[in-house]
Amino acid sequence: MTDATFRTLDDLPDDSRVLVRLDLNSPIEDGEPQDNRRFERHAETVRELAAAGHRVVCLAHQGRPGRDDFVSLAGHADILAKHVGRDVAFVADTHGPAAREAIEALDAGEVLLLENTRMCEDELPEADPEEKAATEYVETLAPLFDAYVNDAYSAAHRKHASLVGFPLALPAYAGRVMAAEYEANTAIARRSFDGPVTMVVGGTKATDVIGVMDALGDTVDRFLLGGVAGELFLRAAGHPVGSDLSGMDLFDEQWERNRETIERVLDERGEAIHLATDLAYEGADGDRAEVMVDDIEEKETAYLDVGSATVEAYAPLIRESDAVFVKGALGVFEDERFATGTVGVLEAIAETDCFSVVGGGDTSRAIELYGLDEDDFSHVSIAGGAYIRALTGESLPAVELLQEQADA
Repeated sequence: MTDATFRTLDDLPDDSRVLVRLDLNSPIEDGEPQDNRRFERHAETVRELAAAGHRVVCLAHQGRPGRDDFVSLAGHADILAKHVGRDVAFVADTHGPAAREAIEALDAGEVLLLENTRMCEDELPEADPEEKAATEYVETLAPLFDAYVNDAYSAAHRKHASLVGFPLALPAYAGRVMAAEYEANTAIARRSFDGPVTMVVGGTKATDVIGVMDALGDTVDRFLLGGVAGELFLRAAGHPVGSDLSGMDLFDEQWERNRETIERVLDERGEAIHLATDLAYEGADGDRAEVMVDDIEEKETAYLDVGSATVEAYAPLIRESDAVFVKGALGVFEDERFATGTVGVLEAIAETDCFSVVGGGDTSRAIELYGLDEDDFSHVSIAGGAYIRALTGESLPAVELLQEQADA
């Protein structure tokens, strides 16, 4: 056993026929998947398996039935092949005759991607692992394989057949992405740090990050706020922000849902919570404009970033930290005018030797978008919902099954 938590690729018997669950869920433009960090990361696991001479069959999902991004994985196979550095065959079948024939025809070192798992009616909805293991999907495919590898940490909070059914039917192992994500994302609960632990909290899904703040109150020494959550905390502190303007749907519903928690956290941990002292918005000339929070008498415009003074206040707090965890952007960084907060914080983290985890696909995109070096961070996560659950200590069913198999 090479890892105390999982069996990993290092424990996989030679010359295996391996079923590998990836998470290649991607933005879709004009019906085509867009290349992103997930392909690059998962390619490491696929490349290693193929190079070792295993027969590699990949599972992945894309979108949900009824949505515009619910498409075939044919295009995903081409992108994955580019990153793996070898051909990735594709079959437009999940577990029928065409899929089984393609699986049985594989030679050592060859890679095959099956059709979108969610095009199989057994994949959804969520159910207990035992129920998913008894589906036709699992019972048809499992006998064709020697082992199952789960590399889809970002989907590990789901009880879908391809995630929780196969580990009960086959010897199960963690892929490289799964192992790395678990190690980094649970560090806040498992590791001890000598200096301050700081969490940067932002993004638009305030409900998620407020839950994280509540759960980690005794673990994190200070929270640096921006984004929607930052405005909601400013509202709780008595400032006339954190509410919806005409045509907006970001603040009021989340305020009503979380008001009690926000006010309690602010009351109990106020000294640990750092709020923006200024905010940025689009001025009349279209340029970035900033206003001090204390000067705001009424919310008349959308605030799209924290201000420069806030970044200057946050940066030294980050530099003196022993660990920094990021969940959510501090502004609309996709617009260069409003990237100051997000990029300023990331630059401060990159300049330190602290242990750092940048979580969530949206925030991690800023690293690439603004030319930062990923190697300057301890870990850049590709997980969203699973990252939130890891931080709050909630269960990740697919992870638990891997751990149970390792202990068996």
